[in-house]
Amino acid sequence: MERTPTSGGHEMTMLAEADIMTGLDHDEAAALRACATVRLCDPHEILFEEGEKAAYFYCVLSGYIRLYRSNGDNRFADIRICEPGDSFAECLIHAEAIYRYGAQAVDHSVLACFDLAKIRPLLEERPRIGKAIMRSLSLHLISTMECPAGDRMQTAPQRVAHYLLTHCTENGAAASLRLPFPKGLLARKLGLAPEALSRAFSTLKTAGVTVRGRAIAISNVDVLRQV
Repeated sequence: MERTPTSGGHEMTMLAEADIMTGLDHDEAAALRACATVRLCDPHEILFEEGEKAAYFYCVLSGYIRLYRSNGDNRFADIRICEPGDSFAECLIHAEAIYRYGAQAVDHSVLACFDLAKIRPLLEERPRIGKAIMRSLSLHLISTMECPAGDRMQTAPQRVAHYLLTHCTENGAAASLRLPFPKGLLARKLGLAPEALSRAFSTLKTAGVTVRGRAIAISNVDVLRQV
């Protein structure tokens, strides 16, 4: 279901905090919003498939979106898990308008869908919007380049430990957090098979990590940093 992005206060807050909005003044942000509609997605709903003609780029307002490639033989490789505030497919503004991967909602999700046909002339009129989108693309590129290096240089327990440490809110010796999504999605996000994630959590027990469903307790942050 689609509608204009003017009615939801929470949706507008999320969009205002997205990287593509960074540095824009009120009029520029309003002009960018005017190119968008809001789409509500059901769990597992396909947004688009690899090879389809592109009509939009997207910003996640709530929920999680899986980007993936397929070899056509029912084998899939996850490229990225997009969280609230993330955008994707912006590269198609100035490129061949064909989606290079598929996109699927992981759970109930809300997206801002930016019409590429409206965005292209807008960037000629308001170049600062183009700079904001370029900044967002640069951040994505940096993150994408770091992922293979992390996969090659870190063990599965180290990847999990790094995720936990970067998502803790406490600064003391002990910390805790609650995963915002199922552990299966965390495995995809970290590039691990579900069984590898389970083994990693088992290994981290010796570093003081306790897992109960989505609730995770860390008895000693300094010990976890040594993993």
